[in-house]
Amino acid sequence: MSGFTEAELEEAVGRLGDGDRLRAAEARVAAAAPALQRVLVEALAAGGWFGESHRSELERVTSIADEADRVTAVDTLLAEETRISMMVGVAVGWALADELGQPTPIPDQQES
Repeated sequence: MSGFTEAELEEAVGRLGDGDRLRAAEARVAAAAPALQRVLVEALAAGGWFGESHRSELERVTSIADEADRVTAVDTLLAEETRISMMVGVAVGWALADELGQPTPIPDQQES
């Protein structure tokens, strides 16, 4: 991703806190979800996130004898995998934005 300063990126991320903007983005993503999900799965697989190391770690944490330790380990694994998936998803989104280029203005569309 190029062409944006850290400040511009931070400001844009901050604007995502606006519920209307986020809902509009969610609607666009939902419309493209099947294709985006396929790209995300391929990107995660290519990065090895759900290969043998994932399977080994899953087996390790689910076989921990102490229930409290097992729950903590599973929670940690889920949090790490969620964070990785989110980061890969953002990377896919940025790559998609680069592929699409500048949006074409739609007549009668108000700027936000």
